[in-house]
Amino acid sequence: MALKPRDAQAKRSQRTRTRLRKLANGRPRLSVFRSSKNIYAQVIDDTRGVTVAAASTVEETAGVEKGSNKDAAAVVGRLIAERARAAGVEAVVFDRGGYLYHGRVKALADAAREAGLNF
Repeated sequence: MALKPRDAQAKRSQRTRTRLRKLANGRPRLSVFRSSKNIYAQVIDDTRGVTVAAASTVEETAGVEKGSNKDAAAVVGRLIAERARAAGVEAVVFDRGGYLYHGRVKALADAAREAGLNF
């Protein structure tokens, strides 16, 4: 029996996260969630179970008018990198959360790299 779309997404996310736990070596993970209208990013320290930094297009401080395009994702990527570096995080592992590394997810990752986050 085929999986329902939500179950397939959860399975892909879990598969990605399991692989990242093996590769992390104590580094926090940069987790991405995208909806049809917004994109969210968090830097999570799994050893302590704490969110170190977060950014999204929902915030007024992001300065984004429309939250569902690559430009908005790039702004969130730069913002999350700045906040992570301010919290003392230089290197992370990228958790794409089961999404393809394409479009908004790639734009966010590239912007975070350009802003100085290593992954």
